[in-house]
Amino acid sequence: MQLLECSLTIDDLDAFVAAIGEIGDRHGVTIQAFDARYVADPRHLERAVAFADRAIERGENVARDRAVEILLYAAGRRQIDRALEMGVDEGENRAVVLVDSREGDRRAERDALAALRKLDAVAGEEPALASLDEKRLCEFFEITDAEREATDASLGDLVRERVALLEVEK
Repeated sequence: MQLLECSLTIDDLDAFVAAIGEIGDRHGVTIQAFDARYVADPRHLERAVAFADRAIERGENVARDRAVEILLYAAGRRQIDRALEMGVDEGENRAVVLVDSREGDRRAERDALAALRKLDAVAGEEPALASLDEKRLCEFFEITDAEREATDASLGDLVRERVALLEVEK
């Protein structure tokens, strides 16, 4: 798995989704774009990929598309429409674009990243995960102040716990 942290300017969301889907198909990788404000850290997405792949292998996936299944796990939700809030939208976005070859083909991932960087929507690379929007993460993942006060776990740990709980709640 590799990540492109960037700013995106998306004029047409359907065209952007089609373009990243075409790049994914051409390079044999899965690509999913996330609004960086909803991503706790890279391990959050690594965990989502692992659980999505396990669900697919077991035939327990909700979505037919691997990218959507990864989005569901990253969001800690089984409803696609609710998970889509974590995706990018038209306009300006601080984003994290996940590129993953299920077979571990790092060259395919690098080639796909190079193609992504050439898209008009990619306004520039930036450290999108450098600062957390703690309030947004807590609201989205329903992490209460009381829960945070009761543990010394990081916010990233608590978000990853929500990803794992989705697996348990099936």
